[in-house]
Amino acid sequence: MYGNKAFTIILLALLTVMQMDIFAQNEISSPYSRYGVGLVCNTSNTVLASMGGVSYAMQSNNYINFRNPASYVAFDSLSFVGDIAFSIKTMYLKTSTLSQKGTIGRLNYIAIGLPVTKHWRTSVGFLPFSDRGYNITDSKEITDIGTVNYNYTGEGGLMQLYWGNAFKICKGLSIGLNLSYLFGTLTSVRYEEFKGDYFYNYRIAQNDYADGIYLQGGIQYIAKIGEFHQLGIGAVYENAAYVWVKRNSLVNRYTGEYSSVVTYDTAYSILNQKGNLRMPQSVGGGLMYSFKDKLTVGVDVTWQNWAKYSLMGESDSLHNAVVTNVGLQFIPDPSSGKFGKNIAIRVGAKYSTGYIQVNNTPISDFSINFGLGLPFKTFNSKCSLNLILEYGSMGSTKNNLIRQNYFRVGLNLILVERWYQRVKLE
Repeated sequence: MYGNKAFTIILLALLTVMQMDIFAQNEISSPYSRYGVGLVCNTSNTVLASMGGVSYAMQSNNYINFRNPASYVAFDSLSFVGDIAFSIKTMYLKTSTLSQKGTIGRLNYIAIGLPVTKHWRTSVGFLPFSDRGYNITDSKEITDIGTVNYNYTGEGGLMQLYWGNAFKICKGLSIGLNLSYLFGTLTSVRYEEFKGDYFYNYRIAQNDYADGIYLQGGIQYIAKIGEFHQLGIGAVYENAAYVWVKRNSLVNRYTGEYSSVVTYDTAYSILNQKGNLRMPQSVGGGLMYSFKDKLTVGVDVTWQNWAKYSLMGESDSLHNAVVTNVGLQFIPDPSSGKFGKNIAIRVGAKYSTGYIQVNNTPISDFSINFGLGLPFKTFNSKCSLNLILEYGSMGSTKNNLIRQNYFRVGLNLILVERWYQRVKLE
């Protein structure tokens, strides 16, 4: 048994290294990732993501709900929980006249959960916070100069390493805190090209290196009503954190086109400029109802204060957003030993009013989700394989904007292993 534990630890360590490498190479293609810190991932455990992302009042000893740290108290006192998730996402970009398609695959997250004492549970995980990746072209007629062509590109994103702890206060009531280290690089480059032989072209590059700590606190109360019913309520608060930023800026004059730039000289540069990235505060609450562990339904509402966002003292085209999540799970017969009767069927939906605003138009986001949970056992572990299908849409083709439709297929593996149980000799 101890050999299996050592193997599990080594496997998780290797997967964490792989995770960091894959995140570093991740690329997306979305014009809306140009704003703020990029497209915020709002990552949920795959089980809960397939239920529309409902999380605040949800807890289980069979998965890790890192969206509310108070949920960790549900971990079994003798078990270790490991969770790793993968996904493939296809995005379709469309304007009134053009369309484009792109597909990316990624290792979504990795997390573990452990008991510490009778009333204390802990969890550690690595997950994405935001993604940036875009390539936009534009042109403008300027008096006495003529046509100026612009090209905007960006890449990078932020990642999150969290350590969470939960404490049982009394029967049904728990509190928790996630301490997160946020880090990553946000890169943006602008090319300006002029027609004629009397102008130099310009390349303006900017790299922002961010790292800092922010907190997320949560509370849950789960009450049993009679023999078969369970009702839960939960709330989460994330503070408005100031993350340290170091910026390098470089302006080059060049000849030729941006796709094959021949650098002429450096016109301007600033290195190691220090400042802050102000992350918005958010607050959310949720409700959960369960009947005999067969049917579970939930709803969450979150308010996000993106209007206060700033980077190096500059705001962006962002505004406050409200996110609503609804979902349900149905298991035919959780007490049955038959595989078919233990398959979990999940559906859900999410709607966000959108935190990005372009041409005075909020970029809302809507998605629907469907998932399956397939339980199985190894020699001394209880595992589940969970599938998710997600279809969503954000933006619009109105007001010269872009509609971004996306389809995601995801898979996660959850391992629940007896961890502290001693072998009894007879």
